[in-house]
Amino acid sequence: MAQHTAPQQKVDLGPGFWPVTIGLSIFNLIASYFIATTDLATYLPAAAAPAGEIDGLIKFMAVFGNAIFVYVTGFIIYFAIVWRRRASDAPDSIGIQVHDSPKLEIWWTAVPLVLMIALGVLSVKVWANLQSQSGDVLTMESIGHQFKYEFRYPKLKNSIYDEMHVPVGTPVALHVTSADVIHSFWVPQIRVKYDMVPGLVQTIRFTPNKTGTYPVICTEFCGTNHSNMAAKMVIDTPRDFNTWLTKQAQIQASGGGPVALTGGNAATGATLFSAKCASCHNANGGYEAKIVGPGLGKLASDPTHPMLVTGEKPDAAGISHILINGYQGPDKSQGKEGPSAGAMPNKAANALSNTDISNLTAYLLSLSAKKS
Repeated sequence: MAQHTAPQQKVDLGPGFWPVTIGLSIFNLIASYFIATTDLATYLPAAAAPAGEIDGLIKFMAVFGNAIFVYVTGFIIYFAIVWRRRASDAPDSIGIQVHDSPKLEIWWTAVPLVLMIALGVLSVKVWANLQSQSGDVLTMESIGHQFKYEFRYPKLKNSIYDEMHVPVGTPVALHVTSADVIHSFWVPQIRVKYDMVPGLVQTIRFTPNKTGTYPVICTEFCGTNHSNMAAKMVIDTPRDFNTWLTKQAQIQASGGGPVALTGGNAATGATLFSAKCASCHNANGGYEAKIVGPGLGKLASDPTHPMLVTGEKPDAAGISHILINGYQGPDKSQGKEGPSAGAMPNKAANALSNTDISNLTAYLLSLSAKKS
């Protein structure tokens, strides 16, 4: 017996489908033209290559992302209005059942596939250009700490903290890692962001092309004082950069002379402590009242920790020695080597003068006197 297949009924797209489609297309073309022709640097200044190439990738994704957003959102709203449930509909009525549309499924698979391949090719091209720096390259390091950025330069024996200088027009290869937890290194004006992971060294490559001062931002939550972890990148002229580098070398070589161990102003030291030290140290409790480093409220009068982390006596000489030289190593505050005490930045890193050290020493000793 011959079998007869019922003719397939044409799907009713509802009144106004094509006018709505034309309207969405016009809106999409206008928005796409605006995206494609707008210079992103107008709204987010660019200070280094490859910012321009990355902006191009952003525009590519935005143009096609905009088309998907416009049509998907537009048709959802259109069909929700046209095929909404009406008061006259029977209680058991159901909407039009549409399924198994091979042509539609092929299109919505093929188009995104082509876009992803194109995006991948463009991204690899930008990445390859980044890896091919030529000419004199400034190679330096940045290490993330809770809650500071450490910068190391090949011509400086000590690190610089929270202020990075680079010369305009010179390619920079910045090796980044972390000393404790995961941080990140992001300068929006460069567009490149890398995670700073303990035990992993990654290299950020860029070429500054606009002088100025720009923020360095940590976008990974790294602890209770994450919001205080910020630094700045200063892009100098080559002459200003060499002047700055020479000055830093001279400061580190000179050591700044001896520090007065008496006569410090404790009140001034308290203000300085709030600005320079409070993000890592608690002044209102003993050793165990840690933030990042140990609590300092009983620095010279804590019977459970009678020594400084360096193993020195908790007097003016020992305290000032840590403030001048910093410390990174085992905790010796109980008279024996314990676990790592973390990293305490030195005088240069904290931008402390000899007077600052005298005032901080006086303040820290005064805390122990009040609580003893």
